[in-house]
Amino acid sequence: MKTSNKFTLTRIVIAPVFFILYYIPVWFDIQNALVLKALTFMLIPLLAFAEFTDYLDGHFARRHNEVSDFGKMFDPFADVFLHLSTFTCFVFSGYMPALIYVLILYREFSQNFLRMVAAKQGTAIAARKGGKLKTVSYVTACFISLVQECLIRSGLAAAWGLDLGLFRTVGLVFYVLCAVLAYSSFIDYLRHFGSILKKAAA
Repeated sequence: MKTSNKFTLTRIVIAPVFFILYYIPVWFDIQNALVLKALTFMLIPLLAFAEFTDYLDGHFARRHNEVSDFGKMFDPFADVFLHLSTFTCFVFSGYMPALIYVLILYREFSQNFLRMVAAKQGTAIAARKGGKLKTVSYVTACFISLVQECLIRSGLAAAWGLDLGLFRTVGLVFYVLCAVLAYSSFIDYLRHFGSILKKAAA
């Protein structure tokens, strides 16, 4: 496997690991403060590394001339796989509104369908600027929620007397932004590749 695709695969592997680590304290009702803090603060560097591999796969693809149609489809798939996994954690924890989660889920399945149809017609749809901006909003929203959860689980929010109300409001704004950018970018993809759908459906 090419180096760039290995980095992409890393995000797919990390996604379920993140999900499991996030919910271990809930599943096993862990009360030990030291264990809880250890599990909690593993999540931030884990997610940060997963997101960093998105830069690394593109970097090595260009540096080693590994840009391919497979990579153009594998990279956004890995992004969606990771982000939907983290969103699932945050929607059940109450940070992400269920409505926005469902709207984003519909968008990503629709985008995946468009990519599959385009691939069948011999066209690999690479990420466009709007799609990349959407991804940035996804990443930002995830970290805002994750930091909140880490502050609560570690007891730092209580110890420092932090009011997380503003934090939650900012997080909510970013989740709304995620939905807006998700659909804006999808419309952009339809404008440029909608003809492929029409041709396939004819």
